[in-house]
Amino acid sequence: MRFIIYGAGGIGGSIGARLHLSGEQVLLVARGEHFKAIQASGLKFHSPTIHESLPIDVVKHARDIHVQSDDVVILCMKTQHVEGALRDLQMYAPSNTPIVCCQNGVASERMALRRFSRVYGMVVWLPAEHLEPGVVVNFAENWAGNLDAGCYPSGTDETIERITSSIHAAGFVSRPDPNIMAQKYAKLLVNLTNALDAACIERPDDVILEMQSEARNCCDAAGIEYADFNTARAHRGDIRGGPVDGFQRHGSSTLQSLLRATGDIEADYLNGEIVQLGRLHGIPTPVNAAVQQIGIRLISAEIEPRSLTANAVRKLVNEERR
Repeated sequence: MRFIIYGAGGIGGSIGARLHLSGEQVLLVARGEHFKAIQASGLKFHSPTIHESLPIDVVKHARDIHVQSDDVVILCMKTQHVEGALRDLQMYAPSNTPIVCCQNGVASERMALRRFSRVYGMVVWLPAEHLEPGVVVNFAENWAGNLDAGCYPSGTDETIERITSSIHAAGFVSRPDPNIMAQKYAKLLVNLTNALDAACIERPDDVILEMQSEARNCCDAAGIEYADFNTARAHRGDIRGGPVDGFQRHGSSTLQSLLRATGDIEADYLNGEIVQLGRLHGIPTPVNAAVQQIGIRLISAEIEPRSLTANAVRKLVNEERR
């Protein structure tokens, strides 16, 4: 089995690096300066115990993958980039190519199923960052992260058993889960805070509780199962964050996008997912709608990262309610 890691940032780069170190065949798909740096000098991978430059094969476009019958593609870009990646991949990969959706949020699997017949969901608990070309940092001790996975919309098969076995052997907690989307919806409830992490200088806990309450109400109305948070936390294993020499951990994936000036963030597929569910099922979601708008204002630089007080967030929520 060859692992195509499509999107070699913090998450994809960490997965690809550790699979490579465990002896698996890996091909990275990266863009721009990141591609150039990896091609020139290898992927510089750092963790609490690893500091290596890894000679991993890398390409910059789906046309360069030359998909083989034993390939599996793990999509690791953020959800806002999944549609474009799938559109490119569809041109060069058979429709039965296994596609693993390794993102925050729950929209990627539906996008992939339009084009590919073998789609898998993967929950992502992985403390990692990618802020400079060619460099990926995995801030985890003991286990590198949790990457359970299963067939979409449900079930397991031999392919996902092989994938999770290889990822587990590479240092992650990774197991086949026939009800993986319940785990991904539980993670979605956690990731609703990403835009606030990027925007705020203090944590507005009351706003966060309201966001998550709206999300549970929407899921209940839609008949969507989500794992209990404490059960999900216990299930993901003993993953401990750890210091990495020479690197500071900055925060959520949303904040990383802003620090890298990518021009987009994932709020439309986190808070926006709940807003969409609310509109479909008649459930008010003013708090998630307000935080989604905070995300838009972060992208436009109307709001600077880490600049809002908790009271300023509450004011924006009240304006959305009105």
